[in-house]
Formats: sequence, structure tokens, C-alpha cells
Amino acid sequence: MVSDTRAPDSSPARRTGILTRSDTRLGAGLRIVLPAIWLGLLIGISLLEAPLKFQAPGITIPLGLGIGRLVFTAMNIVEVVLALTLLWATLRAGVGSVQRGLTWALTAVLLLKVAGVRPLLNRRTDMVLAGIDDGGSSWHYLYIAADGLLIVGLVALLVVAVRASVRPHGAPLA
Repeated sequence: MVSDTRAPDSSPARRTGILTRSDTRLGAGLRIVLPAIWLGLLIGISLLEAPLKFQAPGITIPLGLGIGRLVFTAMNIVEVVLALTLLWATLRAGVGSVQRGLTWALTAVLLLKVAGVRPLLNRRTDMVLAGIDDGGSSWHYLYIAADGLLIVGLVALLVVAVRASVRPHGAPLA
């Protein structure tokens, strides 16, 4: 019996992200399902709920801001859990560099959004609720840009993850 003396990460299957013996169906499934859930969350909350909330009858600025703060705090917590689980499923499997790079990039954008921009927006919300500020803030544009980057990155990650999971063993990328 001949044994393979190559390092585990040196095989072509490991470099391209194809499901290998060291990978699991759970890991491969998570690398598709988690970005899809995250994408749906962003579309549902950031693109639909947030702008429509202020058009509802009887919604005042303070009420809308209070609801928004609760909803976005919950969403950000879910996003962090999704990102950490996705990182675990990606790093554990030794997937291809594109998939790994996209996952790290998405995590970095999320970290910037949650730890950098959200606290600034929360301070502005506090000022508006206290009647000190009129609510106009350019920080919202940075938050929207971060969500836009996440949406584009998650679509790209989904394409890469699905292609890696359905490609026959050893087949090159099309």
C-alpha cells in the first residue's frame, strides 16, 4: 500500500475548495446556506424594512428610530453569529483561496459596520431623541455602503461556494 506523503493542504482538491474527505457535508452545506440566510437578512431588513418603516401611518421619527435601533441591533447580532459560523466552516475545510478571501473580506466589512459605524449612528440617534440634532447624518451612507458591499460579496461568495460544491472532483473551474 502506497501512502500519500503530501501535506493535507497541498492537494488540488483542497486548493480549489472541492468537497474532500477532510471536509464534511455539514461544512459544505453551511458555506452555501449561511451566506444565503445572511443575504436574505440584509435584503429584508436593510433594503425593505428600514426605508418602509418611516412611511407607515402614525410613525414618528422617535418611534421609527427606536424600532430601527432594536431591529438593527438584533440583525447585527445575527450577522456576527452567521459570520463566525461561516468562518469556522471555511477555515476548517481548507477551501479555495477565493472563497476564503471573500469570507474574510465579508467579516472585515461586518466588523467595520458593527464596531465602527453603528456606535456613531447610535450617538446620533441619542441626540435626535434628545432633541439636540435634526437627524441628518452622513454616517448612514457609510452604513448603507457597508451593507451594499456585504450584499455584493455574499452573492459572489454564494456563486463560488455553489460552484465548488457541484463541480465534479478534479474538474477545472469554468
